[in-house]
Amino acid sequence: MQGKTILLIVGGGIAAFKSLELVRELRRAGVRVTPVLTENGARFVTPLSLGALAEAPVRTSLWDLEAEASMGHIQLSRSADLIVVCPATADLMARAATGQADDLASTLLLATDTPVLMVPAMNVRMWEHPATVRNIATLRRDGIDVMEPDVGEMACGEFGPGRLPQVPAIMAAIDLALDDFDFAERPGPNRWLAGKTAIVTAGPTHEAIDPVRFLGNRSSGKQGFAIAAALAHHGVDVRLIAGPVDLPTPHGVKRTDVVSAADMAAAVAERLPADIAVMVAAVADWRVEKAPGKLKKSAAGPPLLQLVENPDILATTGHSTQRPRLVIGFAAETGDLLDNAAAKLARKGADWIVANDVSHGIFGADDTHVHLVTAKGSEDWGPSSKDTVAHRLALRIADVFCPDKERPDPDAD
Repeated sequence: MQGKTILLIVGGGIAAFKSLELVRELRRAGVRVTPVLTENGARFVTPLSLGALAEAPVRTSLWDLEAEASMGHIQLSRSADLIVVCPATADLMARAATGQADDLASTLLLATDTPVLMVPAMNVRMWEHPATVRNIATLRRDGIDVMEPDVGEMACGEFGPGRLPQVPAIMAAIDLALDDFDFAERPGPNRWLAGKTAIVTAGPTHEAIDPVRFLGNRSSGKQGFAIAAALAHHGVDVRLIAGPVDLPTPHGVKRTDVVSAADMAAAVAERLPADIAVMVAAVADWRVEKAPGKLKKSAAGPPLLQLVENPDILATTGHSTQRPRLVIGFAAETGDLLDNAAAKLARKGADWIVANDVSHGIFGADDTHVHLVTAKGSEDWGPSSKDTVAHRLALRIADVFCPDKERPDPDAD
């Protein structure tokens, strides 16, 4: 995000106070923020607080004689790398969907050719109302990216979808919109894989030993979440099945949380058939019979834990009668990386294996070094961020399903 410029439109809703936290995080990331505060937004946050955090003057009116002397709203609408509307109220989205331009915010949205990300927040009944559903569908058809709201308790006391997404999730959506890849033909994300469905597994599994202890591993889920976000960016209907991790759900992604390998296997089976399966999760190979109570120390020594093999989710998917057209597995190895990955490719019935050496602390890190292993051989993708790996993999997947589309070369400098 460093050096990018965001035009932030703050709508009039109780969630507007979170825009201040968003501005703070954007500034910490090195982003220039140009704030626009709607009349109703100013009922919840002040121009003084917004401008102080943004370190920039706040625009509030279309009728500012000094700013509009040279058609300032036109320049403003096209001078940013991204326009973010946060919170995007039902009214703001309705006016944008119907092309109204009766204040500064709506005029900016109508006059721009810059990508737009809307972050909705409203009452659950408003979010589910047919009019809002139609307006969001219109906005998305017009190339505007609309995040899915969080589910939870509202300020009004009701419960359901409509809460403003958490700031880390908004930051992740902004980061994706501002990525360095040349997804040509903006505005809006490319839809090379529109209509396709994908299952992505991510994170570790926890296998209970007793009510307080478990077998697990150090997987952070970052790579799987990045891949889910990248596929959603290309129009895929992504079903993310996540083990126990503390990560925000990528926007546009449908998430199911699980704990054990058995839970994850069942969730994957329920979501078949699908076009694509990307099995990133570090699934525990073994489990034990869970003790009904906490195991205690005794004079007899440590308890004997009898290991039982867990279901092999990748192999089951790769050999399923409902096998996705493209099955991709991951191999985390500490030695003989390519040999082990090639053997896993054949044994599991996968099309590709993404292999990485985890002996040097890859788990939990933002960077990685992977090899793509296929029946034709292996490719060293070199050291890179996990986001870069995710986007590169998404481009390769797009090559399988729509080989005639022109896309940026992921191997180009």
